[in-house]
Amino acid sequence: MKGPQDFFAQLQGQFGQFVPDMARAAKDDFEAQARATVMTVMSKLELVTREEFDAQQAVLMRTREKVEALEKRVAELEQKLSS
Repeated sequence: MKGPQDFFAQLQGQFGQFVPDMARAAKDDFEAQARATVMTVMSKLELVTREEFDAQQAVLMRTREKVEALEKRVAELEQKLSS
């Protein structure tokens, strides 16, 4: 007849076989949840591609150059009017 010690040893052995599977499943579930959370947060951010950013930066630089040229022209015209 088997004693309680044998029963617990057998139970512990069987449980030990399930723990790695449970841990792997928990890890996979956590990773899936983390990935979904990150994707949700990123979708709410207003992100642009590098190409879009570079294109807008080029437009901004051209606009700045035009504004500076216009400011210079206005200053010249104001100087002529005050002379």
